[in-house]
Amino acid sequence: MTANTNRQAVEPIDPQSAYAVLICDLVGLRFGPDGKPDPGEVRAHIEAKGGRFHLSALGDKAGLERGRVHFFYQPDLSTREELIEAAGDGRYDAVIAAATFLPAETVFALAGVRIGAGTGNMGSRSWGGGSGEGGTAVLMNTPGINSRATAQMVMKAILKVLPDLPLGLLHDRVARGDFDTGRELRDFPTEKLEGKTIAIIGYGNIGREVAKLARAFGMRVVIHARPRHRDWVEAEGFAFAADLADAAEGADVLSVHVGLGKQDTQTGRYANAGLIGADVLSRMNKGAVLVNYDRGELVDVVALGEALDAGRVRHAAIDADLFRDASTGRLSGPMLPYLDLVERHGDKLELLPHAAADTDHPSRVAGAKQAVDQLFDLICRKSVANAKGSVSSGYLSLGATTPPGIGPVTADHFLKLTASDCSELADVCDRQSRLWKVLSDTPSVERNKIVAEQGEELVRLINRFCLLTESLNLRGPYQ
Repeated sequence: MTANTNRQAVEPIDPQSAYAVLICDLVGLRFGPDGKPDPGEVRAHIEAKGGRFHLSALGDKAGLERGRVHFFYQPDLSTREELIEAAGDGRYDAVIAAATFLPAETVFALAGVRIGAGTGNMGSRSWGGGSGEGGTAVLMNTPGINSRATAQMVMKAILKVLPDLPLGLLHDRVARGDFDTGRELRDFPTEKLEGKTIAIIGYGNIGREVAKLARAFGMRVVIHARPRHRDWVEAEGFAFAADLADAAEGADVLSVHVGLGKQDTQTGRYANAGLIGADVLSRMNKGAVLVNYDRGELVDVVALGEALDAGRVRHAAIDADLFRDASTGRLSGPMLPYLDLVERHGDKLELLPHAAADTDHPSRVAGAKQAVDQLFDLICRKSVANAKGSVSSGYLSLGATTPPGIGPVTADHFLKLTASDCSELADVCDRQSRLWKVLSDTPSVERNKIVAEQGEELVRLINRFCLLTESLNLRGPYQ
């Protein structure tokens, strides 16, 4: 493998040590010249940092070049047996995964990083399973990386059925020349999204991005989240519902984004399993749309079937894992119960194999690069970003990081502002303040002249302030 020549970018590794990292999911989704998904962008990133990228499994660790972090790319690992065979003996120090489920028996002495927000698939006992509570290794994720991709797919699912104009039928008739706009278009009335209500369950990075997109379409947005989020939900102009069923009351669309929650060690059941049940579904407007692009287990499938029978739900879009054993054909995964609805309600369902965010190439590459960076930080500086659960003593926890514009505003956002940023914001605010003060001090009957002279400037200042706060990532809840 060609040695890295960009010495300024090389991370300082103990020259007597060699580290092995397993990558068990694709880190590039676009096809390369060989017709296969190309990991080249992440490979280049690893090599620029002084790491080594291997298109093979780890053999004899003693033979690895010292003073390097070695990444072994094995994206075809899938089954429990394959993963235990590959990583059950502790040969790898760390792992990077996206959708692959890591069994409890897999062993990683240092860390695991999940590309994406949730960590339910990171089941290794090395860090105490998906919650990261226990073990000695560190569990991390890359929150916010695929939030926008997922939110956009949620809106795509909604727009396929709302507004409910039968585009396929109209296209077919027009293509055949079998339509008269003047006489027949009146037979296809519809209603726009504007004014309809969407209930969003969960106010994390994805839920908030869905809320922003829904508002752009003119929808009324109701958020159900923890009480501590209420002030910020309302500050952003969304309605807050403390009770889940109240959030669903009168909703035309319900989209869930809360994650599985903690797993009961005795029963194996997750806290949020079946969260969207009969009571919630019955509160929605008749003919509503359900979107579950989170975890399949969050919806009570029996209750969903009954809601589809009754017409309470007209369409359900579900995105969840489905696995098939290559040797037996046996199916498993949280999508499995939904397949029982296909015979009765196939035309009312859209079932995806957890593809909403996992097919977005830029998100996957960005997440993989961030995962690589976090492992280098852990190995070189004993610092941990985006930790889930407990962090062993001896490590410095850096808190959470998210891409620009996603997630909360933090003190760091303010500290990174340049003098010119602060100056421009101050100037815009000051000029706005002076104009508002003039309007405030002027009797209503005499304001016409001021508005005629200064109205355009005031609107420009308002728009400029909004653009500045957006570009400087100063909008959203404060953490």
